[in-house]
Amino acid sequence: MSKTVLITGASTGIGRETAKYFQQKGWNVAATMRSPEKEKELIKLQNVICPKLDVTNEKSIALAIESTIEKFGTIDVIVNNAGYSLTGVFEAATTDQLQRQYDVNVFGVMNVVRAILPYFREKKSGTIVNVSSIGGKMTLPLFSMYQSTKWAISGFSEALQFELRPLNIKVKIIEPGAVVTDFYDRSMTHTKKEGLTDYNEYIKKIHVVNDKFVSKGNHPDKTANVIYKAATSNNWKLYYPSGGDAKAYLTLRKLQPVSWFNSVIRMIYK
Repeated sequence: MSKTVLITGASTGIGRETAKYFQQKGWNVAATMRSPEKEKELIKLQNVICPKLDVTNEKSIALAIESTIEKFGTIDVIVNNAGYSLTGVFEAATTDQLQRQYDVNVFGVMNVVRAILPYFREKKSGTIVNVSSIGGKMTLPLFSMYQSTKWAISGFSEALQFELRPLNIKVKIIEPGAVVTDFYDRSMTHTKKEGLTDYNEYIKKIHVVNDKFVSKGNHPDKTANVIYKAATSNNWKLYYPSGGDAKAYLTLRKLQPVSWFNSVIRMIYK
């Protein structure tokens, strides 16, 4: 019987490419999204369904899992990809914006994991792939809110693997660098506060450098390939960097003291 993967946030970008990649490899795919009625391409692929799933809605998560098992008979891998980015200066962020950032990027992942664990425990196997970021181990200017959620996901996943390993349930963490998708337009919100102008020149400077990083990013199919390797590996390896920039930055971050590494980041942004 073919294996089955359920992917969150599959309407665009990394999630979409991952759904297509697994399908090409002969997997059954539940490419979940908040608005499946808008999907035109994935639903035409063989052995692909597009259940409605909002990671902030526990009922929709349960229904998506249920419908996937009903259709394909199993779920072998969960890929937690759904997310969005709140960027800008922290002082300008509202409480509602911060709450949504964590509701989607952190509590959303936890909601999905908690929902699938009873099923994985019963079948005594399963793999949870959580898409974090290089921002789960390092930081960049104007990303304090978004990257704090990725640090949370990396920490959550790393601790979770201890309790799930005896149950034969694997946990994998994907660490993409810059990826060329519409994420930076579609799934990014910038903080603004009327009358707060002291940061304006700094923000302009940072955006120039960030735009260059993004323009040189990897295509999302590169990350889809890494996700597939993580999902199909038989070992207990935890971290999977994606992209040359990710490997370079994470190696540098590992080898240097924090103060030295942050000095390098400040130099880049000058």
